[in-house]
Amino acid sequence: MLSLLFAALLAGAPAVADCHVGAYRLADGSSLDIGPSDEGTLRWRRIDGASGKLKRADGDTWTSTYGWTGRADGKEVTFTDCSKGEIRFGGMTGKRIPFEVHEVTFTGEGGTRLVGRLLMPPGTIKVPVVVLVHGSEHDSARIWDPMQRQLPAEGVGAFVYDKRGTGDSAGTYTQDYSVLANDAIAALGEARRLAGARAGRVGFRGGSQGGWVAPLAASRTKVDFVIVGYGLAISPLEEDREAVAFQLRLKGYDQSVIDKAWELSDAVGLVLSSELTQGFEQLDAARAKYSKEPWYKDVRGDFSYLVLPLSDEDIREKGKAYMFHTPWHYDSMAVLGKLHTPQLWILGGLDIDAPSGETMRRLTSLQADGLPITTALFPKAEHGMTEFETAADGERLSTRYSEGYMRLTIDYAKGTLHTPYGESRIVLPPHDPL
Repeated sequence: MLSLLFAALLAGAPAVADCHVGAYRLADGSSLDIGPSDEGTLRWRRIDGASGKLKRADGDTWTSTYGWTGRADGKEVTFTDCSKGEIRFGGMTGKRIPFEVHEVTFTGEGGTRLVGRLLMPPGTIKVPVVVLVHGSEHDSARIWDPMQRQLPAEGVGAFVYDKRGTGDSAGTYTQDYSVLANDAIAALGEARRLAGARAGRVGFRGGSQGGWVAPLAASRTKVDFVIVGYGLAISPLEEDREAVAFQLRLKGYDQSVIDKAWELSDAVGLVLSSELTQGFEQLDAARAKYSKEPWYKDVRGDFSYLVLPLSDEDIREKGKAYMFHTPWHYDSMAVLGKLHTPQLWILGGLDIDAPSGETMRRLTSLQADGLPITTALFPKAEHGMTEFETAADGERLSTRYSEGYMRLTIDYAKGTLHTPYGESRIVLPPHDPL
């Protein structure tokens, strides 16, 4: 997941939000989300997982490309002026959904000023509310997280906030899970306060790194549920080892090669977890030992591939910018083993950034111990729950979100499941808490 942070930092400033960004109710009753994308473009998403990028063709007409591939998909989208909030999507008309929106500034751990937003479905009835705990991204969740609109479009309130050091929130960016968990608890309090009598079930949803933060927050406060998307029940250092192994197996290497590659991952992990004070001798020795092996070029991991090409001097100098107080040896099981809050873990079977194998094994053991954990494995999904096609050069090009992923998230927040959810394999706890 650290690799995703590096990518976000290199991506530059976010694009200015277009006035057409919002959730729309189409004529057939379904919802359509329009979100920001690269500068001058938008991204549409459906609850069934379909998605595409929109580029202005002429006036108010935009053309769409398939998923993230850049290939035309034949869809055309037309907006009226923003004050009317009307859309035509693939020949179907729609209207912007008038959410109840509350902007708020609140206080996180240590008095840090945080900025958030509650979006509630129209009406007066009681609804579930989800506090969105985002991952290692360095950008504004209030700009980029589409769930803030997708959830209320389907009858679930959503509280989104810029975590410390990102977007409009104050403070210094950190990966200290304890600090971030306390900030999430503060966000939960604001969500409950703003929703008032309309708040029904209230819980956390953590994506990626949020899969460490959300359960920790739930262990410190009362919530009705936790949803984890493509998170882990292992430590950040174990994540890199699992990623190294999973990626090498995909390329056909056996365990003997993986054992050697783990020497590299462990040395990189020691360098990072010691805050650049130890491990350089081990890393230099491992690189000298294996750099000419045919498999060396295929060692990736979550962060090893970023460090291996660098000299010790570069690691010491450039690495300073990425010392975010990450708890590299974080013991997820110490938290999960005592957490009796109902949880849903949504995992991708082809996730190369945060491989799900060991996490699934650990969650299965917790289920066997009677803890209220539901698991859902989407076999074709990678990190972010997107499915993909593989280009000739081996690059993965995302085509859509897995069918059933968003519907499962929404239904769990509402407290009821209606299987099946696409191709997912769902395992309920011994005593289904729903």
